[in-house]
Amino acid sequence: MDVSGINSKKLITPGIFIVVLALLAALPFYASLYGVVLITSILMYIILTVSWTIFSGTTGYLSLATAAFFGVGIYTSAILAGQIPIVIVVILGGLVSFGVAALVGALTLRLKGVYFAMFTLGLVELIKHSLIWYEIKFTGTRGRFVIVVDNETIFWIMLGIFAVLLITTYIIRNSKYGLALQAIGEQEEAAAHSGVNVTMLKVVTFAISALFMGAAGAIMATRWTYIDPGIAFNINLSFLPVLMAIFGGMTQLFGPFLGATIIAYLEEILLTKFPYYYMLIFGVILSIVILYLPQGISGLVQKFWRRFPGGKSANT
Repeated sequence: MDVSGINSKKLITPGIFIVVLALLAALPFYASLYGVVLITSILMYIILTVSWTIFSGTTGYLSLATAAFFGVGIYTSAILAGQIPIVIVVILGGLVSFGVAALVGALTLRLKGVYFAMFTLGLVELIKHSLIWYEIKFTGTRGRFVIVVDNETIFWIMLGIFAVLLITTYIIRNSKYGLALQAIGEQEEAAAHSGVNVTMLKVVTFAISALFMGAAGAIMATRWTYIDPGIAFNINLSFLPVLMAIFGGMTQLFGPFLGATIIAYLEEILLTKFPYYYMLIFGVILSIVILYLPQGISGLVQKFWRRFPGGKSANT
């Protein structure tokens, strides 16, 4: 066995992400304001997609609650921003989403398949309409104004969330908990019989993924002057991370990263140049990829990588 080859293989992915983080950290020094704003939006989608993959990509449970946890973070920010430092607001936004996800997970993660997917989708609408009812009934308004933060501050905080998420994801994937999550995805009953506390692991992982979604929502809220439940709990944000993860491929850590980056940038280009047809073009591109690239972009990268000498052994 080539131990040095295995060790170098394990260092490839962390090395790539360290380089990416370094390039992103230098972005405000060489990019325009538009570039900083665009990269911030792409980072948001990457965080939502990778966070979704932490739980759903390994366990096989299709969660459509991303918009719910993202929206909880947004409303946490709308309520607290301006009263305490923005970094604390972001942390609290993540923690509130963590708590909501832990409660929801403890109650619903015994559901499986389409039942769990439908419940998590319904959760988005439940929270949204509960907030609409509360605001109209008790405050006589709908929505609220948000303290605006400058774009560079938003970028740095989003980059910090992204860095912590990458570290967390890498640790989970390369730990015994990651193996247990994979076992749940492959055969949950067998994992339970082998001594894995299946329910507890699912709940904790579900809550960890929600923590990053909520933190991203809390800082993104400061880009908007005004939010309401319809804006905060946009149902599209429950489906886009799923499509981005499928597009990029979920077998490798860099798959969701690639999928979210490409689709988020593609969406920006299509919205700018083809505002009336972008959804049609977007749908056609996604359909082609799903039909002809079942392993996503990362699967295509691996296919080409294997053609090079040593590529098969370097595959992770």
